[in-house]
Amino acid sequence: MSSAAAGREGETVRASHILIKHEGSRRKASWKDPDGRVISATTRGDAAARLLDLRNQILSGQAAFADLAARHSDCSSARRGGDLGTFGRRQMQKPFEDATFALKVGELSDIVDTDSGVHIILRTA
Repeated sequence: MSSAAAGREGETVRASHILIKHEGSRRKASWKDPDGRVISATTRGDAAARLLDLRNQILSGQAAFADLAARHSDCSSARRGGDLGTFGRRQMQKPFEDATFALKVGELSDIVDTDSGVHIILRTA
C-alpha cells in the first residue's frame, strides 16, 4: 500500500444515493417491490434511463435529491432521503466506495453500477 493510500485509511465520507434495482441485481426485492416483480422485469438499460432522468431533474433544479430518493430509490435509505450516513473504506461495494470517495462534497455522481443495481450518489460530507 502506498503511503498516500495509508494516509487515507481513516478517511470517512457521508453520502446519499438513489438505487434503482434491475433484473441483474443480486437481491430482486425492495421496500417498494417486496415480491420483486417490477425489478425482475426491469433491464439494466431501463433502470439507468430512469436514473438519468432523476439525475437531470436534480441538476436542473426541478426536484430535490432527497425528495426523489424518498419516492424512487429501491434502498431502505429512501425513508431518510437516501442518506447512508458516514462510512469509511471497505464498508460499501468497491465501485460505490470508489465513486463516493472521488466526489467532492456537494457533487453528484454519474451512474454507478454495483451488484445491487444502478445508483447516483450525492456526497454530503
